[in-house]
Amino acid sequence: MSETRVRLAIEERVARVTLDRPEIRNAFDDRMLAELRDMFLALGRRADVRAVVLTGSGNAFCAGADMHWMRRVKDYTYEENLEDSTLLADCLHAVYACARPTIARVNGAAIGGGLGLAAACDIAIAAGDAVLAFSEVRIGLVPACIAPYVVRRIGEAACRELFLTGARFSAARALEIGLVNQVVEPAALDDAVRERVRQLLAGGPRAQQACKELLEKIPAMDPAEARTFTVEMIASLRRSPEAQEGMAAYLEKRPPSWTEDEGHVQEDPGRQPR
Repeated sequence: MSETRVRLAIEERVARVTLDRPEIRNAFDDRMLAELRDMFLALGRRADVRAVVLTGSGNAFCAGADMHWMRRVKDYTYEENLEDSTLLADCLHAVYACARPTIARVNGAAIGGGLGLAAACDIAIAAGDAVLAFSEVRIGLVPACIAPYVVRRIGEAACRELFLTGARFSAARALEIGLVNQVVEPAALDDAVRERVRQLLAGGPRAQQACKELLEKIPAMDPAEARTFTVEMIASLRRSPEAQEGMAAYLEKRPPSWTEDEGHVQEDPGRQPR
C-alpha cells in the first residue's frame, strides 16, 4: 500500500507533478485522486513554488478511470458513490483553484476524467499526436465532475457535440475549440512548456493568484457586484509590497525583484485572494 501513484519534483521554483502509472496509461483510482488533491493543495501553499506542471509518465497523459477501480465502483451503494465522486470533484477543484499557475503537459492520450484534469489547469499544451475524448457516454455515464471546467473552457456548443458523441478527437481540434492553448510536435513539447514557464515567472506571484480569483468569481457575479469586487481588489493590490515593487521597477526600467529573488517580496498581510 506504500506505492506512490503521483511523483513530485521541484526545480528552480517549478513543481513537476507526474501521474505515474504508465503500465495502464496513468489511469486514476481513488488513491491517485487523493494523492493528487493533497499535492496540489500543498503546492499552492509553498513559497518556493511559482508554477506547477502536470503531466503523465510514459506515452500517455491520463486514460481516465482505472478499470480495476471501476469494477469496485460498479457495485457501490449510492452513499459510497457519493463519497467517491466527491473525491474526484475535490481533486479537480484543487487543481483548478491552486494558488500557483498550472500547466497541463498533455504528452499523449487524455480521456474522460484525464482530459478533465487538463481542462482544470490554467494552460494546456498538447503534443500533436495526442488523442482526446470525453468518452463517458460510451459506458452509460456522463462527464459530470469535469463539466464545470470543460464548459468554462469551450462553451456549451462544443460540449454538446463532444459529450453526447463520446467521439475521439485530435489535438488540432482541441486547439480549434480552445480546450488546449497550444499544439506542438511531440519533440518540441518540453521546449514549449519551458517557454510558458518562463513567461509565468516574469509575473508577480500575488498578482497571478488574484487573476485566478478574478476568473473564478467574476462569471457568477452581476455587474454591480463585479464592480465593487474589482474596485476593491485593485485598490488593495496597488498598496501591496509586490505591486509597489513592480511599479517602481517599471518606472526605474529594471526587472522586478521576484524575477531574481522570490523571497524579497513579502505577502500583503491584508486582503488575501481565495
